[in-house]
Amino acid sequence: MLIGVGLKRVGDKREAILGSARAMFLREGYADAGMEVMARTAGISTATLYAYFPSKADLFRTIVMETISGVAAPVREAVRVKGDARTRLTSLATAYVTFFSRPDTRALFRMVTTERRRFPDVAEYVLQSARDELGGAAIAVINDLVKTGELRVEKPSWAAGQLMGMLDHVTLVLGLSAGDDVQSRRPVRAIANDAVETFLARYGAR
Repeated sequence: MLIGVGLKRVGDKREAILGSARAMFLREGYADAGMEVMARTAGISTATLYAYFPSKADLFRTIVMETISGVAAPVREAVRVKGDARTRLTSLATAYVTFFSRPDTRALFRMVTTERRRFPDVAEYVLQSARDELGGAAIAVINDLVKTGELRVEKPSWAAGQLMGMLDHVTLVLGLSAGDDVQSRRPVRAIANDAVETFLARYGAR
């Protein structure tokens, strides 16, 4: 029992550190984020922080890699939605737009882009994860709809890229250029619906 309690405390401290550091990195950027302030915000000593993460670089890598693995979960869930082509594509597109409309998602991508030269391995990990998680979700849905005869697509990866490109422009690109909190004047559902209609006009089976 004591071992279990000890492990819980270790886990709680680690989560407190990651929560404090994540907020500070996203708000201040890597260079201006201080380990001492992170420790204080997490309610631990600086020595304890360094016992968990030997350097700010180690902490940065851990935060980005653990965060990116979890933030795309709604897009993965959208792949499981049942229905016709319009229903499935709209569910996927809505999840995708919602994902890239989130200020924390935009802040993460902006931070990784800013620190690309300092952390090329992290940037590559995020890029590959985005391809696998987001692009993979779109390709999976498109492949399913090709099999049912609802879509006519020669290269699913190209078609997926076209669909995501229509969604990126009014969500992620807007956020990165105008600010993490800036939202499109059009509702999420309208953005998703318009992209799906355009996509179906090009690839829908007639």
